[in-house]
Amino acid sequence: MKMKKILIISTTEPKRSNAEKISKFLIEKRLAACISLKEISSTYFWKGNIETSNEIEITIKSTLKNKEALINTLKSKLSNELPQIVLKEYDSELDYFNWIKLNVN
Repeated sequence: MKMKKILIISTTEPKRSNAEKISKFLIEKRLAACISLKEISSTYFWKGNIETSNEIEITIKSTLKNKEALINTLKSKLSNELPQIVLKEYDSELDYFNWIKLNVN
């Protein structure tokens, strides 16, 4: 089976309304083909303390060529002082890859 590489970015946003605005912006600008939002609870060290907060996990599916534009856009739009932006290249089944490619710039 022929596979192609896609880009998956995972980030978080404390406010659902902002997560939805970011998602819509990325889709409208055709930087992403699909974005999933999921409510999560995160526990982490922050400024010497253990913190727990409810957040929205944002999972972005796109092409490798949009990586830098997505990172720059997320840095400017996420409200966290230190936004989590992690990414990985994944093998994708060819039909899904073609759908992503068709729906992004």
